[in-house]
Amino acid sequence: MNWQPPGEEQGSGPQYVDSQTAYLDPQQSGPQHVSGGQSGPYSVGGPQGDPYQVPGNASGPYQVPGNASGPYPVPGSQSGAYPVDGSGPYQVGGGQSGAHAVGGGQSGPQNTAQYGQFAGAQYPNNFPQQPYRSQAQEVSSQQLIKKEKRPPASGWRKSLHAVTGGVVNLGESPADVRRRELIARINQPLRGCYKIAMLSLKGGVGKTTTTTTLGSTFSSLRGDRVIAVDANPDRGTLALKIPRETTATVRHLLRDAPRITRYSDVRAYTSQSPARLEVLASEQDPAVSEAFSEDDYRRTVQLLEHFYNIVLTDCGTGLMHSAMKGVLDQADQLVLVSSGSVDGAQTSAATLDWLEAHGYRDLVAKSVCVINSVRPKSGKVDLDKLAAHFQQRCRAVVRLPFDEHLEEGAEIALDRLAPETRLALLELGAVVADDFPNA
Repeated sequence: MNWQPPGEEQGSGPQYVDSQTAYLDPQQSGPQHVSGGQSGPYSVGGPQGDPYQVPGNASGPYQVPGNASGPYPVPGSQSGAYPVDGSGPYQVGGGQSGAHAVGGGQSGPQNTAQYGQFAGAQYPNNFPQQPYRSQAQEVSSQQLIKKEKRPPASGWRKSLHAVTGGVVNLGESPADVRRRELIARINQPLRGCYKIAMLSLKGGVGKTTTTTTLGSTFSSLRGDRVIAVDANPDRGTLALKIPRETTATVRHLLRDAPRITRYSDVRAYTSQSPARLEVLASEQDPAVSEAFSEDDYRRTVQLLEHFYNIVLTDCGTGLMHSAMKGVLDQADQLVLVSSGSVDGAQTSAATLDWLEAHGYRDLVAKSVCVINSVRPKSGKVDLDKLAAHFQQRCRAVVRLPFDEHLEEGAEIALDRLAPETRLALLELGAVVADDFPNA
C-alpha cells in the first residue's frame, strides 16, 4: 500500500511502503532496495516529524528506539532489515553478505549448512534435550514406602527397643552406623579373583593369626568363596588355626590337578572354619626334602582362581626363597604385619626397602600395614610415631589390639574375639576391600 502525503506529487518526497512488500526481494537493487539511511524511492528513513514515526533517536516509520536506522532494527546491531551481527537481511553470524546467510563465511540465499553449530548465535536451534523420566518411577517403592529408622544393634538402645517391643526406636548409635558402613565397604562387588599377600620377615608378630582373622572376616560377611593358602616353604601353622577336616596338603592338590574340574573337587583338599574360610595346608611331613617353589605356587594360584574370589597367601619369613617371588608377582595387594616393638618395626621398614629396591614399588605404594599388639601393653614404644612412619610409605595403617583369645595360639573363632578386636578387623577388611577392582 502506497501512501502519499496530501499536496505532494508522485515521486517526490519520502514514500512509505508496506513492510511485507519491501522485503520480498532483499538482494534486488533499485527502487525497492531497503537499506537504512539510503535515499531513493521507498527508502527507509525520513525527516523528523514524518507520520507514524516512533519516538527515538533516528528517523523512519515505526522505528524501534535504538542506535541504527531502518525499519525495526535490532538494538545494538547494524543497519538494514533485521540484521543480526553483520550486514544483509536476516544474516546470522559470520559477517558475510547474502540473503538469509547463516555463519560459516558462505554467501548466497538460505545457506544453512552450519545453522545451530556456531558460537554466540542469537537464535540457536540446538536446545538441550531433557532426559526422559518414566511416570512409573514416581510410584516406586522408594517413593511410596515410608522410611523407618533402623533398629539399634547394640547397647542400651537395643535393650530399650527390646523391652518396649519395638515401640521406642531411637535408631542406631554412632558405633552401629560406623560398623554398618565398614561392612558395606567389605561387601562391595569384586570382579575376578583378588590375591592378597600377607608378609612379615620376623616371626612371632602374628602374621598367620592376622591371615586367619582377616580371611574369616571376609568369608563371614561376603557371599563369595575365600581361601587362605599356606605358602611357607617350611612347616607352616596356618592349618592349625581352624578345625582340621582333611590331611591333604598343597602337594596333593598339585599332584591331582589334571583331574580337578569342579569346585567340589578342590573342596576335598581344604578345611573349612565355622566362618566359611577355607585353608589349604602346606606340607607337614618333615621327611619331604623338596621345598615349595615358585612354580608350585603359580600352578596353585592358577588352579584356585577359577573357584575362589579372594585368595590370601600366608608367606614365609624369607624374601629370597623361590616361592616368595611367585607370591609377589601374583599379588594384587600386600598386607605387611608388624609388631609394636622396635625390632619388629625395623624389620618391617627393611622389608619395604627391599621391595622398593627389587621392582615392587607400586605394590608397596598401595600396601596396608598392620601394627599387631601381641602383648597387653606396648611398653615405652610410641605407637603413634610408629603408625605415622608407615603411613608415609603405605596406603593405610591399621592397629589390631591385644586379644586374649588370639594369644592362645589355637583355633580361632570370631565370636570369641573382643568387640574392639572385631571392630579393628572390620576396619582392616574395609581398607583392603577399597582396592577391589569392581569397575
